[in-house]
Amino acid sequence: MKHSHVCSLFALVCATGVSAESYVIGVEKLAFAPHYSIDAQGQYQGFARELFDLFAAKSGVELSYKVLPVEELLPALLNGQVDLKYPDSDTWAQAQKTGKALSYSQGVVNYVDGVLVAPQRQGQSIEQIKRLAMVNGWTPWGYQELIDAGKIELTYSDDLHQMIRQALKKDTDGAYFNVVVATHYLDNIRARPGALVFDATLPHNRGSFHLSTIKHTELLQRFDQFMLEHTAEITALKSQHRVEANLDPERIGLEQWKLDFIERKKRKDAQSQ
Repeated sequence: MKHSHVCSLFALVCATGVSAESYVIGVEKLAFAPHYSIDAQGQYQGFARELFDLFAAKSGVELSYKVLPVEELLPALLNGQVDLKYPDSDTWAQAQKTGKALSYSQGVVNYVDGVLVAPQRQGQSIEQIKRLAMVNGWTPWGYQELIDAGKIELTYSDDLHQMIRQALKKDTDGAYFNVVVATHYLDNIRARPGALVFDATLPHNRGSFHLSTIKHTELLQRFDQFMLEHTAEITALKSQHRVEANLDPERIGLEQWKLDFIERKKRKDAQSQ
C-alpha cells in the first residue's frame, strides 16, 4: 500500500508538472540527545528531526538532512552546500560569519550550558574550580578571564562520553556542557543518575538554538509562522523529548525522582488549601 501511494503521488506530480520545494538542512554529526543524534544507519533523529518533519508536512516542502562533522557545518552553509543550518545562533562563530548576511529563525528551543559537579561539591565557589572538563569546540562562557589568568586549566575531550568519564573519575573539578544533554546521558545511557549535578551558583549561559540560512529567508519566515501556529504540537514534542525539562534554576539538573517528588508535593499542598 505504501509503495502504491508513493507511485500515485509521483504520477500526480508528473501529470501536473508541479514539484515540491526541496531544501537541505545541514545538521551536526553529534550525539546530542534528546535534542538530536545519529542512529546506527546514519539517520538524523530526535526532537529536532521530528520538529522539522512536522514543519515539512504542514508547509508542503521537502526537507532532507545532510549530516556533517560540527567543524564542517558552518563552511557548508557559507559555501552553499546546504540551504540551512541547525543549530545556530548569531553569537556563534562571529569571526567566520563576518561579511556574510545570515538570517536566523526565532528561537527553536531554549538551553542552558553550565558546569556539572559531584553532588558534594555543589555550591562551592568558582575559586574551587581548578580543572574543568570540556568537549573540543565548546566555549566556557563566564570562565574565560580565570582561564586566561591561569587559574582554571581546561581538559579537552573528543566527546561527551569521554568528558563525563573524566569528571566521574574526579580527574577534573567539573564538566562544562549542555545541562539537559549531560543529564540525559547520565540518566539514560551511563545509568548514573545524580552522579553529577548542575551547579546553578556557578557561571552558566542561557540561550536558544535557531535555524539559519543565507538565501532562504522567506522559508525562515514560514518556519517562524509555523512555530506560532502550532504551539501546542511543538510544546508536546518538547515535553515528549524533555528538551526544555526544568530549565528554571531550582529544577535543572535534578534527577527525575526528585522532580516527581516536587510535583507530588505541589499537588498535595494545593489540595490541602
